[in-house]
Amino acid sequence: MQRAELILDVYRQRGSRGLPVEGVYRQLFNPDLYLRAYGRIYRNDGAMTPGVTGETVDGMSRAKIDAIIADLRAERYRWAPVRRVEIPKRNGKMRPLGIPTWQDKLLQEVVRSLLDAYYEPQFSDSSHGFRPGRGCHSALTAIAKTWAGTKWIIEGDIKGCFDNIDRNVLLPILRESIPDNRFLRLVDQLLQAGYVKDWKRHPTFSDTPQGGIVSPILSNIYLDRLDRFVEQTLIPEYTRGTNRSPNPAYVSKRYEARRHSRNGRVEEAVTCRKEMRRLPSRDPNDPGYRRLRYVRYADDFLLGFIGPKEEAEEIKVRLARFLRETLKLELSAEKTLVSHATKQGARFLGYEVVSQQCDTKMHLVQRAGDPKPYRKRAINSVIALRLPADVVERRCSLYMRGGKPIHRAELEEDSDFSIVAAYQSEYRGYVEFYALAQNIGWLNKLRWVMEVSLLKTLAGKYRTRVAEMSRRYRAVALTEDGPRSCLEVRVEREGKAPLVARFGGLLLRRKKTAVLVDRMLTRRQPERSELLQRLLANRCEICKSAEDVQVHHVRKLADLEVKGRGEVAAWKRKMASRRRKTLVLCRECHATVHAGRPTRQPVPE
Repeated sequence: MQRAELILDVYRQRGSRGLPVEGVYRQLFNPDLYLRAYGRIYRNDGAMTPGVTGETVDGMSRAKIDAIIADLRAERYRWAPVRRVEIPKRNGKMRPLGIPTWQDKLLQEVVRSLLDAYYEPQFSDSSHGFRPGRGCHSALTAIAKTWAGTKWIIEGDIKGCFDNIDRNVLLPILRESIPDNRFLRLVDQLLQAGYVKDWKRHPTFSDTPQGGIVSPILSNIYLDRLDRFVEQTLIPEYTRGTNRSPNPAYVSKRYEARRHSRNGRVEEAVTCRKEMRRLPSRDPNDPGYRRLRYVRYADDFLLGFIGPKEEAEEIKVRLARFLRETLKLELSAEKTLVSHATKQGARFLGYEVVSQQCDTKMHLVQRAGDPKPYRKRAINSVIALRLPADVVERRCSLYMRGGKPIHRAELEEDSDFSIVAAYQSEYRGYVEFYALAQNIGWLNKLRWVMEVSLLKTLAGKYRTRVAEMSRRYRAVALTEDGPRSCLEVRVEREGKAPLVARFGGLLLRRKKTAVLVDRMLTRRQPERSELLQRLLANRCEICKSAEDVQVHHVRKLADLEVKGRGEVAAWKRKMASRRRKTLVLCRECHATVHAGRPTRQPVPE
C-alpha cells in the first residue's frame, strides 16, 4: 500500500508540468487515502449530520473502508441521493444545500484530494475561492495592490452556478487530462445521483450541490475555462500602451505657472498651481492606453478596466456570450453591473471597492535615494477597500430591537464565561473579516451595541442592573497601543492558569497584510493523527477486544455531562479526561454505549 502523500505528490508534479494522469480509478482502492480523508473531515460539524440514510461518522471503522473499496473494485458503488435543505439568503430567497451520506462524504474527500493535487498547480493566480493558501482576503489584497487607476468596475455574478454546471461540458474538460473512463463514469454518476426533499426523490442532470465535499473543486475546474478566456483572450485585446500620454491642459497650466513665477507674478502662479491640482497630470482618455484586470472568488468575479465605458460594456457582453455558449451558464442581470470606480464603486466579498480621488490636497513623498521630498497627489486613483455602512447597520440589528440593544434570553442558562466568550467570538469574526477596510473604525458602533446587549444578558441572568454587571466585569486589556477597556470573566483553577474570557480589547486598525485563507497548504509529509493511530491499533479502548473495531463520536464534550455528584459512565469519564470527542470501541461495546447500558468491564484509570 503506497502512502497517500506520495501519490498526491506525484499528481502535483504531473499537474505542474501539464501532463495527463491515468489510472485514477485504481487509486481509489488505496486504504491510506481513506484514512487520510477520515482524519481531515471527522472534526467537521457536518460529520455528525445524517444524510438520507441516517449514517454519520459515528461507528467509523476499517471494515467500512474495505466495503467501499470492494464496491469500487466491482464497479457496483452507487452514490446515494443527497438530503436537500434550504437556507435563507440575504435577499429573501432560499439557497439549496445538499447533505450527502457519511459514506459518500468519505469517498468524495478522496476524489477531492486527487483532483485538488492535480489541478491546483494549473489554476490561475486570479482564482481565489476554495483553494489552499487563498481566500477572501487574498482576492481583496490583489485588487488593492494592483488595480490603481481603474476607471470602470464590472461586477460578475453567475446565476445559480453550482446548480447549473453542465455535465456534458464538465466531463469533456476532465477527460482532456484524465483519460480514465471508470473514474469519469463515477463522477458522472455523482452528478446524476439526485436529491431527496420532503421525503420525495428528485433527479438531477446538471448539478454539483452546495454542501458536497467535491463540489468546490469541480466548480473551480469548470470555471477555470472562464479564467483562461479572460486572461488569454480579453486581457491581451484590452491592454495596450506602456504609459498614458501627458494631459495637454495640465501641461499648459504648468508652463503658465512657471512663466508667472519667472516674471514675479506670485499670486497668478499660485492660482495656476491650484488649478493644476484639479486636473489629472495624464490624459484619462488616452486612446492608446488600456488596462484590464481580473479577480474571481468562486462564482463571483470582478474586472477593473481603464478605458471608455463603451468598451467596458462590450467586455460585459462578451463575458455573457462566452458563459452562455461555452459553459452553458447565465450571468445574473441584476447583479452584473458596470460601475464608475470613483463615483459608485462595487461590492465584492462584503467589501466596497472604490477608487479614491482627492484633487485639492498634496502629500509629502520621498523616494529612496532622493535628497528632498516632493509633493504629490498620492491617493488619486488608488483602490480603497471600505466597510459598507449598511453592513454595520445590518450586523447591529442582530442585537437590537426597537432601536435599542436587547438581551439574548437563549444564553442566560450558560455560564458567564460562555456568554462573554460567545459575544467575543462573534465580534472577533467581524473585526478579523473587515481587517482590510480603511474605515474599520465604524465597527465601534457594533462593539457598543454588542457590549450593551452582553451586559443586558448578564443582568437578565442575575436579575440585576446593567450598571452592576459593568462594575463587576469591567477590566483593562493590554494591547499594542496600550491599555484598552473591556469586559472580562476569570475562572480560577487549582494548580493551573485561570481561564479568561474577554469582550473587547481588539484594535480597530486597518491591517494591510491581513490574510484570511480557506485552508493552509502543506507539502510536507504529515504525521498520522492520534485518532488514526488509535484506529489502526485495532483494539477496543474499553474491553481490549480486537474484533470489529469502530469509532464512537460525540458532537461536543459538553454532551458527556460528566459534572455533578451522580454516577458517571466509565467511557464518558475516559473521553472527558482525554478531552477527545472520539473513543475506539468494538461493536459490542459500541452498541452498549448507545443503549445506555453499563460496559463489560470498567475502564482502568
